[in-house]
Amino acid sequence: MQDSAAIQSDLTIAERALAYLTEYGLKVVAAIVILVVGLWLAKKLASLFSAALNKRNVDATLVGFSSSLVRGALVVFVVIAAVGKLGVQTTSFVAVIGAAGLAVGLALQGSLSNFASGVLLILFKPFKAGDFIKAGGEAGTVVQVGMLTTELKTPDNVQIIMPNSEIMGGSITNVSAHPTRRVDMTVGVGYGDDLNKAKRIMEELLANDERILSDPPVTIAVSNLGDSSVDFVVRPWVNSGDYWSVKFDFTKAVKEAFDAEGISIPFPQRDVHLFQTGKDTSQVA
Repeated sequence: MQDSAAIQSDLTIAERALAYLTEYGLKVVAAIVILVVGLWLAKKLASLFSAALNKRNVDATLVGFSSSLVRGALVVFVVIAAVGKLGVQTTSFVAVIGAAGLAVGLALQGSLSNFASGVLLILFKPFKAGDFIKAGGEAGTVVQVGMLTTELKTPDNVQIIMPNSEIMGGSITNVSAHPTRRVDMTVGVGYGDDLNKAKRIMEELLANDERILSDPPVTIAVSNLGDSSVDFVVRPWVNSGDYWSVKFDFTKAVKEAFDAEGISIPFPQRDVHLFQTGKDTSQVA
């Protein structure tokens, strides 16, 4: 009887062991399959994401960082799924990861804002290296767009490092966005001068300048009757690279041409009138 009971006990233990092995063995196999396939998929999806960014000519730094970020997030998800398949409660893991992410986000709030702005600048490309822009209260030529900052160089060769969030937080003026620009100038002549003659002189000066574009046409018109002058607006179109040279050269040329033709360029004047009172102060008592 004792031998029979011992045999029965051994059979019960074996059956339980086989049952546990069958149940948890399948879970272990399933967890391994999830882990292996998941890691392969994470690598594949990260590669596809990187290829999609490269097709859009996204900055290489952003491509590498973004693909690594995507792959890391997918790996974490796969590991949690594999552990959960084993019967382990993953709620605590998710809570810990969420808390850690929140703490890191709060600690790096400013940096994350600059990073997000850098991503938007690289993706949407409101400007590129070599463009002259005005943004965040600064103006200069773009040297480099980084993940956190953008480097500008001013016309007097001063380096400016700007946080990307300051650039994205306001309006961006890209002076170099288009190949041509309009030069807006104002020229004043005296009230006693011949307006048609003055206009003809300016038209000749612009017609003789090869840098002035014929399309769109030049605009020269009387715009204002000022306190001491009749003001013309002069608006020729030029290639963006010729903007300042045309502006400076025309200003000099119109002054010389007006002087040669006897046309005055008025400047602000003030007349002072002295009045003598009726009291005679010539004799002293």
